[in-house]
Amino acid sequence: MQNQYSNGSGEMNHQSGNQMNPPEQKSSTKYYILGMVTGILAAVAVALGMAGVVRVYRVVFPGGSVSRESGDKVSIVDASVESKLAVLEDTIGKYFWKDVEEETLEDGLYRGLLDSLEDPYSVYYTNEELLALQQQTEGVYYGIGAYIQDGDIGYVQISKVIRNTPAEESGLMQGDYIYKVDDEDMQGRDKSYVVSKIKGEEHTYVTLTVVREDAAEPIDISVERRKIESPTVEYEMYDNGMAYIQITEFDLVTTGQFESAYNQAKADGMKGLIIDLRSNPGGNLSTVCDISRMLLPKGMIVYTEDKYGKREEYTCNGENEIKVPLVVLTNGYSASASEILAGAVKDYGIGRLVGTTTFGKGIVQKVIELSDGSAVKLTVSSYFTPNGNNIHGIGIEPDVEVQFDADLYKSGTDNQLEKAKEVLAEMMH
Repeated sequence: MQNQYSNGSGEMNHQSGNQMNPPEQKSSTKYYILGMVTGILAAVAVALGMAGVVRVYRVVFPGGSVSRESGDKVSIVDASVESKLAVLEDTIGKYFWKDVEEETLEDGLYRGLLDSLEDPYSVYYTNEELLALQQQTEGVYYGIGAYIQDGDIGYVQISKVIRNTPAEESGLMQGDYIYKVDDEDMQGRDKSYVVSKIKGEEHTYVTLTVVREDAAEPIDISVERRKIESPTVEYEMYDNGMAYIQITEFDLVTTGQFESAYNQAKADGMKGLIIDLRSNPGGNLSTVCDISRMLLPKGMIVYTEDKYGKREEYTCNGENEIKVPLVVLTNGYSASASEILAGAVKDYGIGRLVGTTTFGKGIVQKVIELSDGSAVKLTVSSYFTPNGNNIHGIGIEPDVEVQFDADLYKSGTDNQLEKAKEVLAEMMH
């Protein structure tokens, strides 16, 4: 079972598409910045006008040209803003205690513009970060097969090693701190930067220097990069025909993995099903809808509405409606796409929810790619369960509430899962 304590701030995303290489650096940083800001504002306009379509929008902007108006609104970029940017740049160059690359300052401007929205889900991505996001969303990447998390000593830490991957073969272990990547010190580096250094072309090698609790000295470990498909579904058959399927997130690969597990459960004589969505932070809207179509009756899966009232509906034909009793496990970290599935199951009454109230993320993000290969991710709409409920900031309450008992879990008993089995057994009789 995946970690039950992960952060439930997952995002439901619309995205696809190709990237272009960044343009050459302009001789005047200030005017290049202004051109980029204008491009971002144009991207926002495109996003708000086309919410609900599953693709990345490419926004092309001419370097150096500045549009003063967007619709009826005057652009934030004017002579006074341009002048102040120049003063700030000169002040930083003169007084800041260390040198800062122009690219870092530019990226900071774009991140700041998105931060001003005061929406934790609306962010700016560099080209490198966008590529990492796309790989994560697809669930397939070229790397070593290990998850990392922020550590407590200034270095990221390996949180899980995926079975049958180069990471496992090389001897990397959960709990290892990544001290260096190819001799580059990773102190103070965030997860996305470390991941970008570890990933690379297939069949190339990367050397990780790790600090291990029981080792006197740092350990150098050479690992081959290979194609990795993230395992997002786990299946197990219990006694009395109870099938258990855990979905850890909704990536593009998850549909096929769930379908395989579900078909195997049927072949194994499934008489009842537990779907575990605990600590599932969400993922792709298309993926959760595809999985929902394997379970739900005919009707609405979910619908979205943007600020203009434009509605986008996602429906199910009901041809594959589940025929056995169903229990869905949830907790406070079940978010976004997880809540779409849990909400539909509850609204249609085809199963019972066991656990605790879900995270409460009832909004949708869209990734809009800019012509230099960077991108912005914006919250563009709210989503509603089949009965018209928006659960943002509220969550979905379980039918049977069971608080997670960490002490029991440490001793080998998952009390929420045991309650789910008990509820399912009652439904099967």
